[in-house]
Amino acid sequence: MNTPLQIYFIRHGETLWSLSGQHTGCTDLPLTTHGETMARALAPVLENIPFTLVLSSPQLRARATCELAGLGRPEQGTLQIEPHLAEWNYGDYEGLRTTEIHEQHPSWDIWKDGSPGGETIADIAARADLMIARLLNLSGKVALFSHGQFGRVLAARWIGLQASEGQHLALNPASISILGFEVNYPQRRVISLWNAAPANLPHSA
Repeated sequence: MNTPLQIYFIRHGETLWSLSGQHTGCTDLPLTTHGETMARALAPVLENIPFTLVLSSPQLRARATCELAGLGRPEQGTLQIEPHLAEWNYGDYEGLRTTEIHEQHPSWDIWKDGSPGGETIADIAARADLMIARLLNLSGKVALFSHGQFGRVLAARWIGLQASEGQHLALNPASISILGFEVNYPQRRVISLWNAAPANLPHSA
């Protein structure tokens, strides 16, 4: 009998642009020194969890977080790069802060308008749905190393909400969230944990 699917979503650690508030999609930034420390702090929480699969966005900041958290070693044999876990493509707004965008487009809201030259809300919702379709074919505990905006969309879609409802789900760097199923209603998808700092979780939870 397969173990019920439980998804651990881990956002990458701090980068210079997450610190400055610049929209970071495809720009392949490394972690800051503090971001590396944040990623290492994930290891005591995750190290003894028997993950059946570890998936990471192809972007450096996610892969580095995975490795520093102790789950990205090739000899473990469970890590795979998953393109669907990439961050929202911000197109023409890549590298800009929201305040800079509002100087030219005062009413702009990514959750309604998407990004010109990048992904619309429908685009990223479709990508999240493809990711969920893959996950639903798995069992056991699965770790996903990914990004803030994508994670918010994924969680909203996991529980059947419109992708735009992800705007209400704040997600900090190097946080852990868990998506799964209600114990007594195994077809009901739930958010079991959201935006938890490693320091607030027991080691090897």
